[in-house]
Amino acid sequence: MNATRAARHGITLGWRNVVKFRHTPDQLLDILLMPITFIVMFVFLFGNAVSGDWHAYLRFVIPGIAVQALMFAMLGGALALNADLREGVHDRFRSLPIARSAPLVGHILGDSIKYVLSVVLVFAFGAALGFRFEGGVLAVAGAAGLLMAFALATCWIGALIGVVARTAETVQALSLVLIFPLTFGSNVFVPTAKLPGWLQAWVRINPVTQVSDAVRELTLDLPAGGSVPASLLWSAAIAAVFAPAAVLLYRRRG
Repeated sequence: MNATRAARHGITLGWRNVVKFRHTPDQLLDILLMPITFIVMFVFLFGNAVSGDWHAYLRFVIPGIAVQALMFAMLGGALALNADLREGVHDRFRSLPIARSAPLVGHILGDSIKYVLSVVLVFAFGAALGFRFEGGVLAVAGAAGLLMAFALATCWIGALIGVVARTAETVQALSLVLIFPLTFGSNVFVPTAKLPGWLQAWVRINPVTQVSDAVRELTLDLPAGGSVPASLLWSAAIAAVFAPAAVLLYRRRG
């Protein structure tokens, strides 16, 4: 009964976050402009250098940029949560007869809309440039599921940062310290084999690499490796560590 009640409260507050996007659409600018900027910049500036042909590079890079877009969307969610905490919004929530974790769960559910929009935008813009899905419907659906599972896992990292940080500047600094090594220290933009040997060891175990490779395998009908189960394990491990920590620290923050 308590779990059902908490879930109902979380969904209600998640809808509140969706309504906020409608009233303040500027909150969506980061997830709309950032992926397009990276696609244009890397495909047309570095595509020929990396793959010899920007069309071939587009095929490689779009799945990776979809993963990167989710990481940057996490930053926006962390900033929004931190702003609500600093402005006393969640103090008012605590005075209501709702589950203590419901505001945090609602924030996560509301942000899931941003993640969906971000992924759709990346693949839609990629399709406009010539990207094509080569896997079947089930494979593409599986890739979408992997992306959403990874997004919902990493958003708990953003939630933890949003809870522990005291200023927006701290949120941004902590998030970027995490995002840049994970995204640029992966094979999102350059194949692992073309990277320096000392860097390849990190790239191969990087969760962003695993998810990017899994999405490439499914959307481009490439030979199956171990990336799909590895990406699922990474998503489960991240959620198992950071979700309880975020909820615990959120309850303790007064």
